[in-house]
Amino acid sequence: MSKAFTRESDGGDEDDFALPPLPAGGRNYITPQGYARLRGELLALIDEERPRVVETVHWAAKNGDRSENGDYLYGKRRLREIDRRVRFLTRRLEIAEVTDPSVHHGGEQVFFGATVTYADEQGAERSVTIKGIDEAESARGEVSWISPIARTLLRARVGDVLQLPTPAGTVEIEVLDVRYPAPTAS
Repeated sequence: MSKAFTRESDGGDEDDFALPPLPAGGRNYITPQGYARLRGELLALIDEERPRVVETVHWAAKNGDRSENGDYLYGKRRLREIDRRVRFLTRRLEIAEVTDPSVHHGGEQVFFGATVTYADEQGAERSVTIKGIDEAESARGEVSWISPIARTLLRARVGDVLQLPTPAGTVEIEVLDVRYPAPTAS
């Protein structure tokens, strides 16, 4: 087939490529800070980056031959990426259920938004913060509420010994501490 008859994907089915899926029938829990961050990203894409790229593409289109015009070609590609991200963020924010973890401040039971310190069978201590699917960053010790460790920890209390399923087998962990952010004065 001639290359002239191939078509670049319009991104219709790629919206959720490499992005964490929501559980079937589940909710999209998110902290107020995570919601604000995603909303800020959406507004920045719509109000700042997209108009800037549109202006570049418009300028490049006026320069003639578009088939060899890098500004035009890369600009159009970037516009598709921006539009795909805008659609994704819009859908996720529409179904987001903002949950403020500070309402549990001072509690000893693990709920969404808790920072939990636990020890494994060898006595190694680890701390994780349970966050939303779209806001958890493992490099900062944050885990999604649908991850195996979070599902094991949810509803547990300080002192509970739990069975954590891992690829290497079941590991016993003990909950040592549960912390929540302090409520903010509004």
